[in-house]
Amino acid sequence: MMRIAAVGDIHLGTDSGGTFAPVVRGLAGRADVLLLAGDLTQHGLPAEAEVVAAEVAGAPVPVIAVLGNHDYHSNAEREITAILVAAGVTVLEGTGTVVDIDGARLGIAGVKGFGGGFAGASGTDFGEPLMKAFVRHTKEVATRLRYALAALDCDTRVALTHYAPIPDTLIGERAEIYPFLGSYHLAEAVDAGGAALALHGHAHAGSERGSTAGGVPVRNVARPVIGKPCALYAVDSGAAGERTRMATPSSAPSVDLAAPTAP
Repeated sequence: MMRIAAVGDIHLGTDSGGTFAPVVRGLAGRADVLLLAGDLTQHGLPAEAEVVAAEVAGAPVPVIAVLGNHDYHSNAEREITAILVAAGVTVLEGTGTVVDIDGARLGIAGVKGFGGGFAGASGTDFGEPLMKAFVRHTKEVATRLRYALAALDCDTRVALTHYAPIPDTLIGERAEIYPFLGSYHLAEAVDAGGAALALHGHAHAGSERGSTAGGVPVRNVARPVIGKPCALYAVDSGAAGERTRMATPSSAPSVDLAAPTAP
């Protein structure tokens, strides 16, 4: 059984020191890996990234992250990435990594993602150059996710994004802004890449649970959605290259890792 701790949209600022470190320390013996689904900072400032780095430094489990739109706001995403990597965080963008867990191999592929909308209500790469560039960027990002997932040599694949791959986990947000919260191209990449689970953030007023057209469970782990410092999901490891099922039933709540008792 692989235990995945996940949270997005922690939005740490320069005055947030000491607020996330207790959550990270509390993962010892309770999770095998921590996945951060973007928007780690408030305004994408390197000084804020230094706070994030200090909070996760020395984590008892591997920490793997993607950046979010907030982390790109100040055009310092490369510097932010370097700061996090120096603290031991694996930052993904069209790339993947594999973690060995008790003889099983958990693969995580990640991208920030982008908007564009969902089937029946999505943008197309037609018309003005700006619209074509918008949609083509979404497609390019999704393609990188698909290839990163497929390239993983592992037993179980997880897709990590900031933007949403499906509209189900956006329920609660205003429908008018769905095209700015995610894209169905990401879901197609999740299905084609053989993922067992997809995790995202970004939609603060959305819903936690949904699934792709191919049946892959999708979880919105934005902190305002899960309503706790971190969520825990468990997956069974399967044969290499095969999709694995979620061990936690879809009707079961995510586990509160801040609770004093083990999940």
